[in-house]
Amino acid sequence: MAAPRSEQQGFLTDRLGLPRMAQHRNLASAAVIDSLGSGMLLAFIVVYFAQTTSLSLPAIGAAITIARLIAVPTAVLVGPLSDRIGPRRTALTGNMISAVGYAGFLVADSAWKIVVVTLLTQVGAVTYWTTSNGLVALAAQGTQRTRWFAMLHMLRNVGLGLGGALGALLVGFDGSTGLRILVAANVLSYLVAALLLARWKPDERKPEPSSAETPDLPAVGYRTVLRDRRYMLLVAINVSFVFAALVLSLLLGVYIIEGLGEGAWIAGALLVLNSVQVALTQTAVSRAMERFRATRVIAISCLINAVAFGLFAVLVAAPPWAVIAGLFAATVLYTTAETTATPLYENLSVTLAPDHMRGRYLAVYQLSWTLGQTTAPALLTFLLAAQPWWPWLFLGVLSVAAAPAVLVLEKMVHGRQTDRPVVTQEPVAQNT
Repeated sequence: MAAPRSEQQGFLTDRLGLPRMAQHRNLASAAVIDSLGSGMLLAFIVVYFAQTTSLSLPAIGAAITIARLIAVPTAVLVGPLSDRIGPRRTALTGNMISAVGYAGFLVADSAWKIVVVTLLTQVGAVTYWTTSNGLVALAAQGTQRTRWFAMLHMLRNVGLGLGGALGALLVGFDGSTGLRILVAANVLSYLVAALLLARWKPDERKPEPSSAETPDLPAVGYRTVLRDRRYMLLVAINVSFVFAALVLSLLLGVYIIEGLGEGAWIAGALLVLNSVQVALTQTAVSRAMERFRATRVIAISCLINAVAFGLFAVLVAAPPWAVIAGLFAATVLYTTAETTATPLYENLSVTLAPDHMRGRYLAVYQLSWTLGQTTAPALLTFLLAAQPWWPWLFLGVLSVAAAPAVLVLEKMVHGRQTDRPVVTQEPVAQNT
């Protein structure tokens, strides 16, 4: 007798490493649409203002930089808001702010207007990303939570890739008109994502503060977070992960062209390889890691990254026939570390945060991303200009140093449930 269809679907879902969707499909849909819209415009923001205004490139770049610097404290302000009204409403607000900001692109024709609209889009983005991990905490617990992080990482990667491809087609098709269509489509994507979050109805009951979770700390306030040595160590470790995550967007292309003297097509091919590998393997890799302690997996992923960065570095002295093969091999290793560690980092950021202060904790976690994204462009390009292999050496040393730091974190949480947030196995879903 054949198994019921729901059981078959549940078995397939489990084998693929997918989470139980149940009442949370709107969350996944919002993430896909958000990423698709962002991907369409991500690579063309400077191009858009260059073609639709009379400003010089330095003026445009300065306006964008000023806006992003002004927006740096956003996460600190968003944390208490998320604790007060919940991550869903806060993320929804962030999407609405982004929609208003990108709509302003259509009328931004001077430097001060570019500062204003870019500030709005940056505030909206930081608001959303500060609360995004909290959204998953509303949808799932334990192993299922890690699977949600894995699936959303995969979906966002696919959405950004498809969006980028569509954006390139539109820009090539009709110049400034195509760019304006991209902006309008991005505005629409944020509005649809906000609507989906508004229609998503998770259990948002506020838990009572647990004195057992933070016995020696005040009930509320950022001082609590800063005194939490476990969490601050996680934030410090995450800086190395942030630098590694920025390799594809900041370093790889210019290294291939300027450092190795190879064609730009190779950089494009490696980006495609990364996207395809994430799309095809992310959930399966995360499922395979469920049997192991999260901190051990993260430590190993740091070492895999170090090997990948070492391979990138030695290609400067490699014979021409080995360069392309080495680039592809290093990218596979780098992507393996990404798919292995990303869901676990994000799960730890939620698991180690007390429920009643999760917004503030995740705001501090987001600051590690802000720090990396602010300092990496100048630091990595400076190192690359000095010697092509220097940025890879820096990234390799950072990754090697992170591995024992993760094991120290493991000892700090030893004996608690948070030590092994992804180990507990849950029953296979019977209804997806």
